[in-house]
Amino acid sequence: METEAKKNESFEKLKEKTLKISKKESIAELTESLQRLQAEFENYKKRIEKESEQFLKYAKAELIQKILPILDTFEIALKNTNDREKFVKGMEMVYAQLYSVLQTEGLKPIDALGKKFNPYLHEVMLKQKSDKESDIVLEELQKGYMLNDKILRHSKVKISEHAKEESKSKDGS
Repeated sequence: METEAKKNESFEKLKEKTLKISKKESIAELTESLQRLQAEFENYKKRIEKESEQFLKYAKAELIQKILPILDTFEIALKNTNDREKFVKGMEMVYAQLYSVLQTEGLKPIDALGKKFNPYLHEVMLKQKSDKESDIVLEELQKGYMLNDKILRHSKVKISEHAKEESKSKDGS
């Protein structure tokens, strides 16, 4: 019986030893797997960073290619400074080409003249007494623009101030 007990004890020790070895191997495998994943992730981050830099570096290339003909027209117009009529015609062509390219890229002017003042689109520079309803845009001092749905520059405007409203506020009524 003693030998049977010793055999069971030996078997249990062997089993424990095997489990310890198995656990160590599992830990080693998991650690190695984790290290590989970390390395792969670092490589991925570096690759994405590099691609992002490349994208930013060359993202403007398409737009610049569209603007090059405008630059050519500018050069032609500047060569004709002696002939005022040709120069003006050249400047009008440059403006039309540039405006067209910017519109195809999503640029839209903000319509302000005659509209009700909108603080999200307009910036008040001046107020003028008028027979019109208050806060109507009387003059656009500088055109505002949007790129798709984002405001790039607010319209700088002169708005109306109703003359009757001012006299009421002075009277205290």
